[in-house]
Amino acid sequence: MNGDLGYSTLQRGQDGSYRWVYEMNLFTNPTVLLLILKIFWWICFGIWVFMLFIDWISGDMDVDTFLSITKVMGLMTVVFLILSVVGYYVYTLIVGGKYCVLFVMDEKGILHRQINKEVKKAKLIGIITALSGVATANLTTTGMGLQTMVNTEMYSEFDKVRSVEVCRRRSVIKVNSPLNYNQVYASDADFEIVLDYILKHLPANAKVKGA
Repeated sequence: MNGDLGYSTLQRGQDGSYRWVYEMNLFTNPTVLLLILKIFWWICFGIWVFMLFIDWISGDMDVDTFLSITKVMGLMTVVFLILSVVGYYVYTLIVGGKYCVLFVMDEKGILHRQINKEVKKAKLIGIITALSGVATANLTTTGMGLQTMVNTEMYSEFDKVRSVEVCRRRSVIKVNSPLNYNQVYASDADFEIVLDYILKHLPANAKVKGA
């Protein structure tokens, strides 16, 4: 597996929920970069199909037109992908090369929350401990404080999951629902625990790849 994680915080709270923090090295783990490239590739592919369709219904489609559109879109796709890579590494430098995520997982689903880069590891670990019920703390105050640290979040309901892709080498479990593609990260020590829990709560018809 990929050794991105600088610390492991998987804890199971008194409510039965799992909570943990994962810090990814964006320079060494290409998972986010590959996702960005995939998104832009599909966007360019969709534009290419749309342009071909427009010429087809207008009656202007022939071999030369097809080749011309394909050439233009091919060049445009290459430019977009190069710009995506450049933009990714600029962003990576801005955030200090780290992508920090808080996960909360229970029987209903899993929450993926990106945490602001300014948050200190020790403080975040303390919040995880408090939320898990293993330490005495004012959970209302703690929860309000946590919200101010969140950049973005994504939630996947297990009963809506259609497929799961497992990539141990990059420490990622892709949990896919219609219009919702969640990426779950876990350290080497916690990966199998997280994966086993997810698999046990999937619908019977969900497809699993790489497990």
